[in-house]
Amino acid sequence: MIIEQNQDRLTIGAGVYEAGTERSGTPVDPSSTTPVKRPRLLVVALSVVVLTVAVLQTAVVPVLGVIADQLDASMVAVSWAVTANLLAAAGATPLIGRLADLHRKKRVLLVVLAVVLAGSLLAATTTSLALLIVARVLQAASFALYPISIAILREELRPDRMGSAMAVLSGTLGFGGGTGLVVVGLLMSGDAGYHRVFWLTTAFTVLVLAIVLVVVPDRPRSATGSIDWLGALGLAAGLSSILLAITQGNSWGWGSPATIVTAVGGVVVLIGWWLWEQRTARPLVSTRMLSRRTMLFTNLATIFVGMGLYFAFLGLTQFVQIPRDVAGYGFGATVLEASVIYLLPGALTGFVVALVSGRFIDRFGARPVLMVAAFAGMAGFLFIAFAHSSPWQVIMASILANAYIALGYGALPALVVGEVEAGETGVATSMNAIARTVGSSTAAALVAVVLGRTTLAGTPMESSFVAIFIGGAATAGLAMVLIALSRQKTPTVPSAEAQYESRAMNHEWG
Repeated sequence: MIIEQNQDRLTIGAGVYEAGTERSGTPVDPSSTTPVKRPRLLVVALSVVVLTVAVLQTAVVPVLGVIADQLDASMVAVSWAVTANLLAAAGATPLIGRLADLHRKKRVLLVVLAVVLAGSLLAATTTSLALLIVARVLQAASFALYPISIAILREELRPDRMGSAMAVLSGTLGFGGGTGLVVVGLLMSGDAGYHRVFWLTTAFTVLVLAIVLVVVPDRPRSATGSIDWLGALGLAAGLSSILLAITQGNSWGWGSPATIVTAVGGVVVLIGWWLWEQRTARPLVSTRMLSRRTMLFTNLATIFVGMGLYFAFLGLTQFVQIPRDVAGYGFGATVLEASVIYLLPGALTGFVVALVSGRFIDRFGARPVLMVAAFAGMAGFLFIAFAHSSPWQVIMASILANAYIALGYGALPALVVGEVEAGETGVATSMNAIARTVGSSTAAALVAVVLGRTTLAGTPMESSFVAIFIGGAATAGLAMVLIALSRQKTPTVPSAEAQYESRAMNHEWG
């Protein structure tokens, strides 16, 4: 076989592939491969789109108690506003990612945003807990905005721009969670109603819709294929069962039959799904792709980084609000003080890191950046675990943790996208997004369990927060080890054209 490369095309035997050609070999309209005229504007626009995911995911967490009070409902019932959102996301995200791979991505993006807008409007106007939960199910479509945005970037940008662009989007996802908590803290000062949060998400979604309509190009679809509906159903059922066991284990009891049956049932369904995907002609997710060493270890590392996100946000937010005169630790901060004094510096750090992380990834490679990020996370968590008597110590830990999350979220997708063909970008990044969701859900459940140990005064024990922060350091360390081991000892050679684009995009990513 003769392989000849130049800047714009690759010759394999007698076939000529343009740099933007779909890797399956399906011809692509040359007009659809023309790079977008204003790539920086597109990256900024899609970063705002991705910010929607982070805001919707974290904004509701601080107001669950307010929702319970204002709707006269129990915390167990109100927690379904989070649980239902996660379950719906687990089922819908891979399917929507596949739809984006097969259809016009702008059209899929607009439909998803319309569903999110409907959910936000319903949540902002209803006084029924049942309808609020329905609204949160609709808002779960927002989880698919990230993989769709990555797929759009891969279609619109030159390969040499992809690394830095993905880092900005992914870093935005990382620091956006902290930003959401800060904004909610500002909104909920005083005796404000929880509807304010959802009016904010409604207005923000309208803004994002306008940005997408004006900025995002509308390309014809560039891939062909079908959707494995049975595989989508099996994946949704298995992931939802496991997430349900994780999120409800604290209220059901971790050793209760309901928790055990739900978790085991989810594992059995996923095993059946895996066997089905190996045998079907056109699977939803390539099991060969997922079992590849780099993909497997990167997704496992993503779970641990997702855990670190919630260990930091939930642990720090609750720690600073503990009254020192009662518990002997904490700072007795109000929601507003917790947001502005303790969380805002970290959120700003995450924003800056997200903007510059692409340059680091382009220059040094994704793996070294991830190693440095994990080291920063370990340092921040260990520091706060053993030194938390002064405000500056908490702020410093928050800065390090946010840098870790922003860098980690920026570099992890680079490894994922570098391992898959262009027609699999949506579903591959969807699975990576689900890995983050599993990590965040697991950490939230663990935080609830650990903080359930209270003193006679009714406040969590100081050792519980120390355990949470050490857990954050441990997960950062595990992520570091997995990334170090993720490099293939004997790299696979999928195709000469795939090698060409991978080298152009990844430089030193491996």
